[in-house]
Amino acid sequence: MKLTKTSALLNCLLFFSISVLSQRTSLVYTVKMDNPEWHFFHVQLSCKGLKQEFIDFKMPAWTPGYYQKMDYGKNLEQLKATDETGKELKWEKINDNTWRVSTKNSNNVDLAYEIKTTRSFVATAYLDENRAYILPAAVFLYIDKMISQPVQVTVVPDSKWGNVATGMDSIAGKKFTYYAPDFDILYDSPILVGNLEELTPFKVRGITHRFIGFKLGEFDRKQFMLDLKKVVDAAVNIIGHIPYKSYTFIAMGPGQGGIEHLNNTTFGFNGTNLNKRENYIRTLHFLAHEYFHHYNVKRIRPIELGPFDYDKGSKTKMLWVSEGLSVYYEYLIVKRAGISTDAELFNAFRNNMMAFENKPGKRYQTLEQASYETWSDGPFGRTGDEVNKTISYYDKGLVVGLLFDFTIRQVTNNKRSLDDVMQFLYKEYYQKKKRGLTEEELRNAFETIAGTSLADVFEYVTTTKELVYPTYFNYAGLNIDTTTQVLPGAYAGFSLTEREDSVFIANVDYGSPGWNASIRKAQQVVKLNGEKPSASLFNKLITSARPGDKISFTLFINKEPKDIEVILGKKTEKSFKITPAGNPAPLQKQILESWLKG
Repeated sequence: MKLTKTSALLNCLLFFSISVLSQRTSLVYTVKMDNPEWHFFHVQLSCKGLKQEFIDFKMPAWTPGYYQKMDYGKNLEQLKATDETGKELKWEKINDNTWRVSTKNSNNVDLAYEIKTTRSFVATAYLDENRAYILPAAVFLYIDKMISQPVQVTVVPDSKWGNVATGMDSIAGKKFTYYAPDFDILYDSPILVGNLEELTPFKVRGITHRFIGFKLGEFDRKQFMLDLKKVVDAAVNIIGHIPYKSYTFIAMGPGQGGIEHLNNTTFGFNGTNLNKRENYIRTLHFLAHEYFHHYNVKRIRPIELGPFDYDKGSKTKMLWVSEGLSVYYEYLIVKRAGISTDAELFNAFRNNMMAFENKPGKRYQTLEQASYETWSDGPFGRTGDEVNKTISYYDKGLVVGLLFDFTIRQVTNNKRSLDDVMQFLYKEYYQKKKRGLTEEELRNAFETIAGTSLADVFEYVTTTKELVYPTYFNYAGLNIDTTTQVLPGAYAGFSLTEREDSVFIANVDYGSPGWNASIRKAQQVVKLNGEKPSASLFNKLITSARPGDKISFTLFINKEPKDIEVILGKKTEKSFKITPAGNPAPLQKQILESWLKG
């Protein structure tokens, strides 16, 4: 991925492959962005060598890396199909994401259509007067049963823009024209178009790494790239091998979220935020996470995640490995890179533990259930009242990864670790077998490296058994505070939110005073202690109240006013503060030092 041309030899090879392709079946896309302020991509698809009675063109319902049904087909408009003479062909939409074109046995079919863009997000295509983000799964139709077909894509930027960044290889002699050997690679290669800025690249093990983006903001670019190089170095040292020709970090502009790819990652980025250390470390954690994904999920992957089912999605019970362990390693990578401190590392783990432990979902949903049900729940659990019955596989996955790591180090006298498990999975399933792995193979790998059963830790994956932290942290000579503490002040267990001139109940904690008084999310508040309600009034009442005090509400429920009284209580939680133990034993000291340094 780059803004410059690829090597002459590679371009010749690609040109040859395209020439051979044109002698058989060829699929050639052209994407235009005239009047970008209208937010429509104009797409042309030329299909040659397809002699069939009809052709089913399909739009993916999701994009790999973002495990939610997005129904991209709903944004396709103004479809027109013609044959090689320009004669219009009939078509019909046979389901939500399939368009059937009657070809009348024509060898060549041309499609023209528009893609409407409404949201600037890493998992949606977007176009405005400033830049274009082409998410291939949301823009390019594929032919049913021909997902392995090679593809050529030409990008025609708006006349005011001069740069294109993508993971696809460029084709010699054709400006902004790229080649993908199949649709899996095409859909793994987002495209950013605009007047982009490229920071000074760096090399790790002789491989070039770039950072390219839109509207990067004001920050110390030199120091940032020096630290990013350290991050990549530390991540590569975990696996010991780089599988790509080059890698590019693509910053889409201010926003949130990121999606991993084989040789790049796309993400929201605002460099101005980096001037505060907390934000700087958080950003490096985030980039370490997305970068490490090129190992963990793109190459070390559950068997279900490839080949992909672009219609229904690809469900797996192992997203706790793909995402949770990537969170675990993002913190370790930045620490091993020499950028974050021990205290910052411990605090990062602590925040995830609190996010998991201080919510009731841990009693209802297992880690593998959270992984499998993400398509309906979302990556951080369901919303509404059901949020109380779900967990995030990001949070618990990190915690379980840490327990696995400390256990393996303990039972092997610190000769093996979770790093060894990841190296084994990479070599055995990506490099050697060239496929994903099953749940049974994952467990066998963990226990082979450990040299013993890890049933006690795997129970934390398959059950809702309460995690016993002190035992595992003690292996590394660390203390963790799991005592229950009463927080100061009164506790209601919910908050209020305002929309226009109305006030509503926001999320309600399960088992809280509000929950026990039958208060639920989205109920409208008519009166608060007999006064006109507002979020600020509620916060003022809570701040000055004590446990045992009462607050009265008039709520509008089922089109009827209802009076409810909430008796405020006390909130308890565990701090999970992590601190080094005094006078560690030699093995404890060895485990902690090697864990921190890698």
